[in-house]
Amino acid sequence: MSIAAATRLLIIRHGETAWNAERRIQGHTDIPLNDTGRQQARALAEALTDSPIHAVYSSDLQRAEETGRIIAASHDAKVITTPQLRERHFGHIEGKTFIDFEVHFPEESLRWRKRDPNWAPPGGGESLAQLRDRIVQTVNDIGRQHNGEHVAIVSHGGVLDMLYRSAARLGLQAARTWYLPNCAINRLLWTPDGLTLIGWGDTRHLDALDGPALQDSSVR
Repeated sequence: MSIAAATRLLIIRHGETAWNAERRIQGHTDIPLNDTGRQQARALAEALTDSPIHAVYSSDLQRAEETGRIIAASHDAKVITTPQLRERHFGHIEGKTFIDFEVHFPEESLRWRKRDPNWAPPGGGESLAQLRDRIVQTVNDIGRQHNGEHVAIVSHGGVLDMLYRSAARLGLQAARTWYLPNCAINRLLWTPDGLTLIGWGDTRHLDALDGPALQDSSVR
């Protein structure tokens, strides 16, 4: 496969939010970055200044879009926002902590913990299978449009989880052994044959920040 048929992807989870720090389930709820999240995004942008980025795609939720704009400012790149890169929709459980969810919805919580591919959160939520299909299709479309280029995609923890699984050829119910820290550097290669894992979870640019920068919160 020639390099002209490949697209280098920089996959970024947005900076920290107040709900991340409180371990609240965000989903489609539009929560902004907190001060730590902005510090993380600026540190990430500084770490990427020597690596040309041709385009920045972002979820249209403000925590991802603001992270994307901070990155794009160092590369004179346009931020293209799309709802197709949003976090998984968690329906009525958005805004709750994991503890609240387990206490008040024990049966639903058990299906979540077991990673039931077809379970959708009550209130119009999205199943893991639906999330996977949405994200893989969206990233395939981006990859095709940018052959031979380097593209940043700024999104959410659940989205990154789906992309890692796709690149590593892992099923939806495989136990997660990889981290999803805010503003880490994650690299994939897209070709018409699919995604390939190049590097994951580089947080060295965040070492000078306080502890929350390295926290791997599973609260999206």
